[in-house]
Amino acid sequence: MKNIAETSGIDNKNNILNIFKGIVISFILTLILLFIFSVILTYTNVPENTIGPVIIIITIVSILIGSSISTIKIRKNGIINGGIIGIIYILIIYLFSSMFETGFNVNIYSIIMIALSIIAGMAGGIVGVNIKK
Repeated sequence: MKNIAETSGIDNKNNILNIFKGIVISFILTLILLFIFSVILTYTNVPENTIGPVIIIITIVSILIGSSISTIKIRKNGIINGGIIGIIYILIIYLFSSMFETGFNVNIYSIIMIALSIIAGMAGGIVGVNIKK
């Protein structure tokens, strides 16, 4: 019979793996959607002022889907795990942005992106936990 410490250790390891899986899925989906959007921008007359809102939508959708998929197997604490996925995703984005972009700063747009990423992760976690297998 397994004791509680062994069982919770296994659960924590699986939880971390599922969070990592959600982050990877979110980034892959983001890259695919950004590529599609860049092709649309290149070959159509879509105005460039749509870039900001579309990037927000792509980010939110990617985090929502990534956290939903990763919390399907967890079956508990979806809001926490999804929120963690949203936080880590946006922190990675902002770390890379600050390294490669000159004049990077945190502004109201950044704060909105951080808040929406966390909310999208939490919502995706709730959806994923409640999906019936």
